[in-house]
Amino acid sequence: MSGDSAPGPGYVFRPYRGDDDHGPMAAVRRGCARRDGVDARSVVEGLPTAAAIAEDCARLDDPSGNQLLVEHGGGVVGYATIRWWEEPDGTWLYPHRGYLLPEHRRRGTGSAMLAWAEDRVRHFVRRHGTARAAVLGADAMASEADATALLLDAGYRRVFSLVELELDDLGQLPERPPLPVGVRVGAVGPSGYHTAWRTVVDSYAGAAFTETWTFARFLATADPACWRAAWNGRDMAGVALCSLRRHDPTVGEVEELSVRAESRRLGLGRALLLDGLRCLRAHGAETARLYTGTANPHRSYDLYESVGFRRRNEYVRYRKPVTGPAQAPPHRPETPA
Repeated sequence: MSGDSAPGPGYVFRPYRGDDDHGPMAAVRRGCARRDGVDARSVVEGLPTAAAIAEDCARLDDPSGNQLLVEHGGGVVGYATIRWWEEPDGTWLYPHRGYLLPEHRRRGTGSAMLAWAEDRVRHFVRRHGTARAAVLGADAMASEADATALLLDAGYRRVFSLVELELDDLGQLPERPPLPVGVRVGAVGPSGYHTAWRTVVDSYAGAAFTETWTFARFLATADPACWRAAWNGRDMAGVALCSLRRHDPTVGEVEELSVRAESRRLGLGRALLLDGLRCLRAHGAETARLYTGTANPHRSYDLYESVGFRRRNEYVRYRKPVTGPAQAPPHRPETPA
């Protein structure tokens, strides 16, 4: 990358302005869907409504500073967003994600958006004091040929991927296997929230490329109606954290399925999964989705496929070292066409 973040002729870069931008941003996502092979019902990256985009923007540290909008002919034709978090090994990941309508690609604007994101990340890295541990990150679906080519040309390299699976009919579930003697499966009450969180966190111990998940963040997104846990005596042995999609409650999601190491190979994962899926069905879900890493060491695919899940999408995670000097945010003030 040259580091030149100026848009092409006729294009304007500007910061996010608030509520009035959510509808145009959602329209950009819809406009990219066919070219990029977007799965509208995906729980990883589907087609968000304006309301869903508003919620995402509200969770950003600085929505105006973290987002760039691209205008052409007076309308929004693309946008980019930056986030960051610390991983358990001390790595500070700064992932960015950009969307540009297909008819506006291959004109240099996508490259300029990428350069803006990298320059802005360097600004944040300097401000946060994380230079020794910072890494640029970017995502692209395997079906996004344009974004994949752009990232590879800019020096990004694939580090891992997520695979999304779907069970398309919750009315056709196999029977739950008998539980081992002394084991029971049931709902998770408030007194069990911390133990459920710890069960999931412990299952990721030593795993690469995972985001630090605090108990406060766990509670902030808790939706326990379809959470299920297995107890071996008085000890929680595993959990299935399932929920309905907020903007499409006909789709259920298995957000986490974790069994403690000492309780694996007893059939608890299958029992928890099926119990969670039945709860989703009872709450109105017709289908279920989940995603897992391609490097999962616990052979989760075998379990998911055995109850009827089938692969739908792949989401590739790319990384690149943070290099070059930090620069001032190039979209303040607005860049003239």
